[in-house]
Amino acid sequence: MKKLIDTITAIPLFYNLPADQLQEVTRIALEKYYPKGQSIFSEGEEATGFFVIVEGMVKVFKLSFDGKEQILHILGPAEPFAEVPVFAGLKYPAHAEAIQESYLLYFPRVEFVELIKQQPSLAMNMLAALSLRLRQFAQQVEALSLKEVPGRLAAYLLDLSDEQGQGNRVTIGITKKHLASLLGTIPETISRILARMKENNLIELKDREVTILDRPALVSLTTGEKMRG
Repeated sequence: MKKLIDTITAIPLFYNLPADQLQEVTRIALEKYYPKGQSIFSEGEEATGFFVIVEGMVKVFKLSFDGKEQILHILGPAEPFAEVPVFAGLKYPAHAEAIQESYLLYFPRVEFVELIKQQPSLAMNMLAALSLRLRQFAQQVEALSLKEVPGRLAAYLLDLSDEQGQGNRVTIGITKKHLASLLGTIPETISRILARMKENNLIELKDREVTILDRPALVSLTTGEKMRG
């Protein structure tokens, strides 16, 4: 594992901070390790701090009264989470759990707020991170309320392609169960739609590796066009 200062320097939230401010951030950061499947916090707990993922993957999710899970976010390295309730002085509004072995940095609320008061550049970085999260929420709400499941899955694959930057090659880094929860459906439906996309020559599929063969057709699915079959 790299030195803590090197780890923090590589996190976008702390880009462009001068050396003395990075030292202050490092001073308050606490390193935390979570094995796969371990809870990080539960809905309703006091929001005493926020987290940044260094290694691993975390899901943030809600549970219905009957125990049904709806994933809000699946987050990976360099991504922060639980920022909003911390700065609003609220309780955690959802659950968080490590879905891979994960190494996180934890930033206590009181100490971090004091740093922000002293460091405007850190405040701007935090605003950028919160703006991105708000945009992601808006896109998710739109997808769940307006798009059919094929359109949601097509949008997910296209977004993943842009994020991973490997052209038309996409690696789905989460289980089918987690993907289904994220898209508001069930694993069997995801399997069926992927198979139909393959039959219609929209994608090639091998395990979790997807090659997009017909990007315009996937874009059309996101706008409500029906898929053959």
